[in-house]
Amino acid sequence: MSKSPNGAATPASIVDALKAVAGNPPKVRASFAKGWCVRGTYTPSDRAGEVTRSQSFTKPSRVLARFSVGGGNPAVADTNNLVLRGFSFKLGDDDHRSDILVESAPVHFARTLDQMQAFLEARIPGPDGKADMAKVKAFSAANPETLNQASYVAARRLPGSFAGTTYWGVHAFPATNEQGERRFIKFKIVPTGGEITRGEDEARGKPADFLRADLGTRIAAGHVRFNVMALLDRPGDPVMDVTMRWPDEDSRDEVRLGTIVITGLEPDQACDGSIFNPANLADGIGYPPDEIFAARRAAYTVSLAKRR
Repeated sequence: MSKSPNGAATPASIVDALKAVAGNPPKVRASFAKGWCVRGTYTPSDRAGEVTRSQSFTKPSRVLARFSVGGGNPAVADTNNLVLRGFSFKLGDDDHRSDILVESAPVHFARTLDQMQAFLEARIPGPDGKADMAKVKAFSAANPETLNQASYVAARRLPGSFAGTTYWGVHAFPATNEQGERRFIKFKIVPTGGEITRGEDEARGKPADFLRADLGTRIAAGHVRFNVMALLDRPGDPVMDVTMRWPDEDSRDEVRLGTIVITGLEPDQACDGSIFNPANLADGIGYPPDEIFAARRAAYTVSLAKRR
């Protein structure tokens, strides 16, 4: 593990730990390794400028995006209900590009980089290919907030379609609107057709890669549409802790920034040749202040270099 000289976790050591948990598969992403590249369009709402002056969100643009299944194992089954679904997308033009990365849970599994490192190290498989569950339980007992994400996922049915999943940005982004006013927002990407889930019996009858075929069918029918929502902050919201939701997050004020329509599949290389880089944010959306986001910006570049 490439930790710093004082033993603290680094973006590089986090990437190493993510890879180790997955068994070190070569030439794949350290996280959300399994996925499919798509293209589409973004159309802003007439209220986008109330929230952000970012031209990524106030102007129409083409979209390059990737749907994915969580973890570093590219062979993970789509019927695995314990891993996240991911959605990454690029909006805007070359001068006003924003890359937004969202996932099917509203919180992250660690508050700090050191905690994330320890969470992952507790889950690295031993010689028998399995994690030491005593070690995992001891870590969880000492760090209960690291179970918030898993608890959220476990309480929900299996996502039945990428097109019918709600995706969350776990970070609080400082947004500056067209009047120069600044506040924190969270991104929430909501399928216009509602949630699509599967029960346990249905899931057992599905093939391990059913999400890819489902996605192609729904794109062809024009049924892959999402509203890009901004959840609006209130005084006292925990903007530094990505393991916590904002109070009453499901019922608070939100503004629709625009709509994404996915119009076609792209070759994997269109997404795999580079990265969806969290550091790409056009003026009007700033960097979240939490420690995990700061590390993510560097970790994605480290992961790309290892993939190549």
